[in-house]
Amino acid sequence: MKRRDEERIAAQLAKAMAMICERNTMLENIHAGRVPVTNAGDFSDVFVVDADGNQIPWQELSRIDDDEMRDLMRQVVNRLYTFQLRFGEPEFQAFVDRWLGVARKWDEPVLDPGLPGIIPPDAAD
Repeated sequence: MKRRDEERIAAQLAKAMAMICERNTMLENIHAGRVPVTNAGDFSDVFVVDADGNQIPWQELSRIDDDEMRDLMRQVVNRLYTFQLRFGEPEFQAFVDRWLGVARKWDEPVLDPGLPGIIPPDAAD
């Protein structure tokens, strides 16, 4: 298989997995809700006041607690596991294909230089 074909398949698979295994999880519930207004554009002018009266800058605020993070990671791992085990099944493949219609509109993925062994494209010059 040609490298270009491998990259195309990997991109489609990455988008499908991100949509099905991460986006369509409890992350949607965390994402739902009101977003504060910022006149500065970077939220440096937004603060949250907690029950003790502490004023916390938005940029320093944790928006997900430990229990939510643990539940989210469990759900993502379970979905990734299920995705990989069922990927070859026709019924599941049809399900993936339906979601790819939405995910195809996303930006094309690029190699993440934060992972070991990945050389940033500009470093190869």
